Amino acid sequence: MIPLPAFTDNYIWMLHDAHHAVVVDPGDAQPVLEALRTLGLQLSAILVTHHHPDHVGGVDALRDATGARVYGPARERIPQPLVGLNGGDRCEVLGFTFEVIDVPGHTAGHIAYFHQPAAGDMRLDGLPLLFCGDTLFSGGCGRLFEGTPAQMLASLDTLAALPAATRVCCTHEYTLANLKFARTVEPGNAELAAYSQQCESLRADGHPTLPSNLALELQINPFLRSRQASVVQAVQGHDPQANGETGVFAALRQWKNEFR
Repeated sequence: MIPLPAFTDNYIWMLHDAHHAVVVDPGDAQPVLEALRTLGLQLSAILVTHHHPDHVGGVDALRDATGARVYGPARERIPQPLVGLNGGDRCEVLGFTFEVIDVPGHTAGHIAYFHQPAAGDMRLDGLPLLFCGDTLFSGGCGRLFEGTPAQMLASLDTLAALPAATRVCCTHEYTLANLKFARTVEPGNAELAAYSQQCESLRADGHPTLPSNLALELQINPFLRSRQASVVQAVQGHDPQANGETGVFAALRQWKNEFR
């Protein structure tokens, strides 16, 4: 599994079996084509999580160049032809079975792809795998461009219920900025402080902070911890009008929007 850098902070995730490859959210075709040439791979499939240009901008060029089949959300405008997917569907690529999860919030029809390996399947170290687009980031979550706070909270709850060992493949290198905000929300969170130091070292050495894992995110991500007393107290200190689970989550997201 390879994160291909694109634009200033995107990752296009590539899985391959030494012969064929699948990529996720290729906003730019060029990094994918270069990786295919370098590794001697044939692109067989493209998975798309949502319609934003930095996630679909390279789809047409890659399809034309390779004949790869494209899978994506049935309820969003994705470059055609497309195998449209809804929550509960499954798709098979490179011998991996991905469950499709509806995760509206960032966009109205956003989906995620989850793979639970069978017993004894040690590919990818035998760990579950999540491609979550712009719904869940390490230390953060996506902005609410088309959905509501209630939708995003429900979507994050769905992802939080996946196995703790799940490898979380986000599509933006937003981690350091997210963790700066998270430390403002929970300055006493020791796991968060340690993770921040680890990520700062990785970036200083030119390495990605991703993938993350779900167990870690449940310890450090304020958007997965919006019901924790420490987070609720911080949010209400920032916005005394924030009440109820959805109200606190909405205020937390707005705080992040305005945070510098």
